[in-house]
Amino acid sequence: MADQYNVAIVGATGLVGQEFLKIAMQRGFPAGELRLLASHRSAGKKITVGERELEVQEATSKSFEGIDIAFFSATTEVSTALVPAAVKAGAIVIDDSSAWRMEENVPLVVPEVNAADLEGHEGIISIPNCPTTPLCQVLWPVHVVNPIKRIIVDTYQSVSGAGASAVNELNEQTRQVLDGHAVSPHVFPHQIAFNVLPQVDVFLGSGYTKEEWKIINETRKIMHEPELAISATAVRVPVYTGHSESVHVEFTRPINVEDFTKLVHAGPGITIQDEAAVNVYPTPRSVAGKDDTYVGRIRQDQSVDSGIAFWLVSDNLRKGAALNAIQIAEELIARKLV
Repeated sequence: MADQYNVAIVGATGLVGQEFLKIAMQRGFPAGELRLLASHRSAGKKITVGERELEVQEATSKSFEGIDIAFFSATTEVSTALVPAAVKAGAIVIDDSSAWRMEENVPLVVPEVNAADLEGHEGIISIPNCPTTPLCQVLWPVHVVNPIKRIIVDTYQSVSGAGASAVNELNEQTRQVLDGHAVSPHVFPHQIAFNVLPQVDVFLGSGYTKEEWKIINETRKIMHEPELAISATAVRVPVYTGHSESVHVEFTRPINVEDFTKLVHAGPGITIQDEAAVNVYPTPRSVAGKDDTYVGRIRQDQSVDSGIAFWLVSDNLRKGAALNAIQIAEELIARKLV
């Protein structure tokens, strides 16, 4: 096992790429050469990483020679075009796009849930959609004890999940509304400032959105439960960072709040904030910048036997994306798979 690994980051100037660099420094990730890659528009930009000032290069099919691990946080189109070239050059790819997630030979990994799936990788590893990761992370330690029969999840997703342009749109629209001006949406189909949109991504023929389809099918794949009954509604809210989820779960056998809470609390990377008497529960504002997934509002689901309802919040740029990718790389190193 090498002491250091040559790393490429595709999408280094984006929100997730920047978060990745920050987390890598915080965790002391053993990066030797660090190659920052982005579109031709960002080529030449200088970024300070630790004590190094690095120049961003344009990402091309020739960008991956000598690279051990390539992190992709770009569009599906970029991943589709460049990931095969990175693998051919000898890199292990950890990809944040939806391009490869449902491919049968590509592990879709939340390390706290299915790290063992890394053993069979063929050069590409996908990380899940940002609301899928915390959902699986919280439910897994309960599922292995008391199998899940059904999940209903409603997500409240921050604008940063749609990229820097979406963050800018919320900024601009908020100013326009407060100044009494009309708003013209560009990134979202309707005004996002002071509003809530029951649409994340495009609608499919089923009436579900693509985002909801991802949550449903990725959860099934990660948890190795292809027939799991699950329904999702994804909502965009005028919050900068942090995805929240209202979750109703039916288990095979009855489970009380105390036992559910104990099992979830024992799961790695999870913090319980659940003291209703003093208004303690997680919010996007309180968890922004944190690594853990936070859980509160735990209660019996009164609509069904063997049901629990709860609320979870995670930083979508960290555990929902960049942190999960780094944890996968750390797991690959620990398992001597790189």
